[in-house]
Amino acid sequence: MKCINTVDAVGHVLCHDITRIVKDVTKDTAFRKGHIVTEEDIPVLLSLGKDHLYVWEKDESMLHENEAAQILCEICENANMHPTEVKEGKIELIADCDGLFRVDVARLDAINEIDEIMIATRHSHTAVKKGDRLLGTRVIPLVIAKDKMEQVRTVAGTEPLVSLTPFRSMKAGIVTTGNEVYYGRIEDTFTPVIVEKLSAYGIKVCGHILCDDNMDKITEAILKLKEDGADMILCTGGMSVDPDDRTPGAIKNTGARIVSYGAPVLPGAMFLLAYFEDGTPVMGLPGCVMYAKATVFDLVLPSVAAGVEVTKKQLSHMGNGGFCLGCKPCHYPNCGFGNCLS
Repeated sequence: MKCINTVDAVGHVLCHDITRIVKDVTKDTAFRKGHIVTEEDIPVLLSLGKDHLYVWEKDESMLHENEAAQILCEICENANMHPTEVKEGKIELIADCDGLFRVDVARLDAINEIDEIMIATRHSHTAVKKGDRLLGTRVIPLVIAKDKMEQVRTVAGTEPLVSLTPFRSMKAGIVTTGNEVYYGRIEDTFTPVIVEKLSAYGIKVCGHILCDDNMDKITEAILKLKEDGADMILCTGGMSVDPDDRTPGAIKNTGARIVSYGAPVLPGAMFLLAYFEDGTPVMGLPGCVMYAKATVFDLVLPSVAAGVEVTKKQLSHMGNGGFCLGCKPCHYPNCGFGNCLS
């Protein structure tokens, strides 16, 4: 690649796209990479502020930005996504389905630490819809050394940098606990909230059992819902440390493996997550899920809906970004809350 005066560019091949921007009217590509400059092009190029042009000089040791962007796309692309056409050295990946988007953040950071390279993604462990943009790639200069792109391939390894796991067709069972609801002293306003949140992921409720504060009864209800085919079980109420809050003990007594009782998230610190041996998740939901717009449940549910197990380590890392600011109105998920799973 070499830089020449635009007035001397007739017959030369452009090595980059040239964009035309008219404020509030248009942004398009006036000249594409590979275009052979003609005499008629010169005044147009000058009107776009291009007094100089970069034209292609063939060098076997270098790659054009479009070719390099394609390499970056290849190390990212996985199933259930597709690339856009390369434009001005940029390629984006688009979701082909609703699902859980995940990023290998450590490898992403390592790649972006290489000079002249950039890959920008959505946050890892977030729910996406079909057609959503997932990430964008490009290199900073117009041309880049082939050796540097080989370094990128080496750092990236053999596995794609990102993944998109489709949401599963699932059925949920709900156990509502508490004497106040069981005996009809107050209305159950918790279950409708859960049903609405589940429906956003296409999850149907296959069973709902009301229990008083009897630990054995709560345990029986959980096991009954599992026996009836629930793919996940949600327990509402009785999640604090008060002596008459029995739900954590009841979940433990089912034999499910407790991943964590407690999470570094506000609202939602008293959240409990457990798994049966066959992978069926059981969650104890704190009272805040009933009234707060976004809680720990909203952060964990996308992974559960995709059949991806949530680990103790992941929950432990949720503190960075796990403090909801309680904005009015709530902007979740278009905010910083919960951008913390890795």
